[in-house]
Amino acid sequence: MKHIICLLTLVVVTASTMNAQQPAVAAGPMIGHVDMREALLWVQTTQAVPVRISYADSAQPAIRHSTPVQTGSASSLYAMTFRLDKVEPGRTYAYEVIVDGKTQKFAYPTTFRTQPVWKWRKQDPPSATLAIGSCFYINEDGYERSGGGYGSDYEIMSALHAKRPDAMLWLGDNVYLREPDWNSRAGIYKRYSHTRAVAELQPLLASTAHYAIWDDHDFGPNDSDRSWWGKADALQVFKDFWPNPSYGIADKSGITTSFSLIDVDVFMLDDRYYRSANNRKDGERTILGEHQIQWLMDALSSSTATFKIVAVGSQFLTDNLRKECFARMPQERQRIIDLITQNEIKGVMFVTGDIHAAELSKLDRPGTYPLYEFTSSSLTAGANKDIEQQSNTFRVPGTAVGKHNFGLITVSGPAKQRVLTLAVHDKDGNQVWRREIREDELR
Repeated sequence: MKHIICLLTLVVVTASTMNAQQPAVAAGPMIGHVDMREALLWVQTTQAVPVRISYADSAQPAIRHSTPVQTGSASSLYAMTFRLDKVEPGRTYAYEVIVDGKTQKFAYPTTFRTQPVWKWRKQDPPSATLAIGSCFYINEDGYERSGGGYGSDYEIMSALHAKRPDAMLWLGDNVYLREPDWNSRAGIYKRYSHTRAVAELQPLLASTAHYAIWDDHDFGPNDSDRSWWGKADALQVFKDFWPNPSYGIADKSGITTSFSLIDVDVFMLDDRYYRSANNRKDGERTILGEHQIQWLMDALSSSTATFKIVAVGSQFLTDNLRKECFARMPQERQRIIDLITQNEIKGVMFVTGDIHAAELSKLDRPGTYPLYEFTSSSLTAGANKDIEQQSNTFRVPGTAVGKHNFGLITVSGPAKQRVLTLAVHDKDGNQVWRREIREDELR
């Protein structure tokens, strides 16, 4: 009997050990760019194992599709992006992550919805909501400042998920590279991996389309610019962790891209790769670089969207020289404004992050519509509690928020009378302020 009991114990212990060693998902799954006939899905495993994604239209669950199998590489810490190319417009899909032949179990829904066909139809365009946020700091013991953890209120991600946005736009400082990180590709991968794996983030990743730009803290050291020697490594890691529609312009490296959400076009700019040094007195003074300005003007001019949102990490309109706003490069900012005016581009609004506070700015332009800038920051990094005492000539009264927050931008209403509703919510999801901008206000 003793031998039998010992044998059974050995079997149980061995089975438990084998189960503990089963390959698992380290972070994700995360929905990336979603269009009408294709969706991107990101996942990271703990080791090199075969992974595939199985998915089906929720209305036809028996008809399943599968992606080709991928095996992650140690060089990218097993981060993988899958292309789901057997989807149809306006449908909800449920998906499964299958690792080494085993379907992974998650405590939250793993679904996504493709964008609908809506143009040239008799009915009004549908509504949609875009969430925005920046400055996402996750503490790690042994790598913190002497004053302790800089990140807090991680529950804000649960509050954001509860709003069920159609897409999330990360406005930079989406990770905080630290001194041990930015001087090596391995260090950047480790920081991205640590941040991406936080538990409170996972439900939002699994069912909302995610898009991202960067700012200095996910590009390199604080206030880093085009001289940063490690920017190619930073770009490679960004590509491996953010399944955006594209990266850069033609033969120019970077993260510049765009996407559409119903009748809103979003133009995502790179404020780091070509940025000149803040303290240099001679030569070109630029944040975007000439090629990116030309791309932006071409893209805005050709867009037929009701609203055109320009997303960039650095604040655009403020005249406060805090941080690294466009006020430090006033000629470039004025040139962009002048080009928007000269080309009679309608419906433009800016969204930005960086300043660890939220605010709405408004620049009145004689003879044409005002330019708005919606800033949302920070999600979890230390809040700028003194924002109301800091000057900004263009700030709309009552919109300064010096605590952790996220923004929501909802487009709704009948054709030709569309409305953008802007709202800031606190860490618990409570609405702090709300403003509406009508289509005809931006003509």
